[in-house]
Amino acid sequence: MTDHLNIATSPVAIASSSKASPSLARLYWLALGTFAIGTEGFMIAPLLPEMASDLSVSLAGAGQLVTVFALTYALSSPVLTALTGSVDRRRLLIASMLAFAAANFVAWSAHDYTGLMTARILLALAAGLYMPSASALAGVVVGPKHRGTALAIVTGGSSLAVALGVPAGALVGSHFGWRLNFAAVGVMALIAAVGLISGLPRDITTRMPVASLRERLDVARRPAVLLALLGTMLWATGAFAVYTYLTSYLAAATGMAGTAVSAVLFAWGVAAVVGLRLGGRLSDHFGPLPVIAISLLVLTLAFASLSISPVLLPPAAVLPLILLAVVLWGVSAWAFYPAQQARLIGIAGTKVAPVALSLNASFQYLGFSMGAALGSLTVASISPLAIGWVGAGCVLASLSLVLATQPRAGSPALAAL
Repeated sequence: MTDHLNIATSPVAIASSSKASPSLARLYWLALGTFAIGTEGFMIAPLLPEMASDLSVSLAGAGQLVTVFALTYALSSPVLTALTGSVDRRRLLIASMLAFAAANFVAWSAHDYTGLMTARILLALAAGLYMPSASALAGVVVGPKHRGTALAIVTGGSSLAVALGVPAGALVGSHFGWRLNFAAVGVMALIAAVGLISGLPRDITTRMPVASLRERLDVARRPAVLLALLGTMLWATGAFAVYTYLTSYLAAATGMAGTAVSAVLFAWGVAAVVGLRLGGRLSDHFGPLPVIAISLLVLTLAFASLSISPVLLPPAAVLPLILLAVVLWGVSAWAFYPAQQARLIGIAGTKVAPVALSLNASFQYLGFSMGAALGSLTVASISPLAIGWVGAGCVLASLSLVLATQPRAGSPALAAL
């Protein structure tokens, strides 16, 4: 590990400095962009039946709107980030957010499946450019001592989207139709773009080292980076195998349905926000590796308990334990993420941080695709109650990879665990 973050921080501590307060405000403009992207990316799932009916396609066909978005994001983000490495990050962020807003309005006005699919591809391309650049710029805005917290704030926009944006989108879609959601996200993206234009100094990216094209391409060939990315993919596979079929699991385990499921998802989203902030602060204080190891261990236990509790416990005791497991899942899964981003920046170096973070997002989305497929296979061939074991197995594999490669990283903090 070439960059160890060992100074505790908090948003309050950052804001206490006259120089840090403007930096914190800039982070929230960046986070508004990730909130818009996260809302658009996740809100489509509960709207698929209505969209399928309106567009005269099957539910499986409508589901391809999710798959194509994930694959486009995964494949395009590292390529576009590498190719645009010499472009001013501020201009790239603003341009990608404006493109994201425009693509949302294309989706809003689409009247057939092809038009909406085209919009989703454009949305994925814009999101794949914005997200890694925003994460890389976050560390520059506040400096290396507060990098974990900065990453947690910017990434927190995606978690808030799950906690607030998705339930709100489902409510709006059920009353006013799915198209209004795209228009609302488009307006939100425009506001974020205006905030970036007014809030980010024109010279901010002069503080960022610029890597050559060769250096950017070499990132993907470095074993330490690839092993870390594999850990991200295994984490995402386990998490999405459970998340995609949580509704089916809750119905099988407790008979829960409807608004009760929405309440559980909301609780998970709130826990995810807490996890992101906690993961960032602990990463600043102890370094990323201990946070990663502990988060993955807790997540493994939380997933395993989802499959154990309905089998071994009486019905009256199952629901409280499941709710506890869901909260622990939200906290631990998302505490992992900012720590993993900080670890990748330390391994790859700040010069190629945007490429490393775009690769991280790509492996995350590849994991999402694999997790959804693995969850589908589990539910169809075994039982929804078994998805906890699947998630636990994938996360345990990620933890094992971290522990197996720890001696090479040479982190004394992790060795002390």
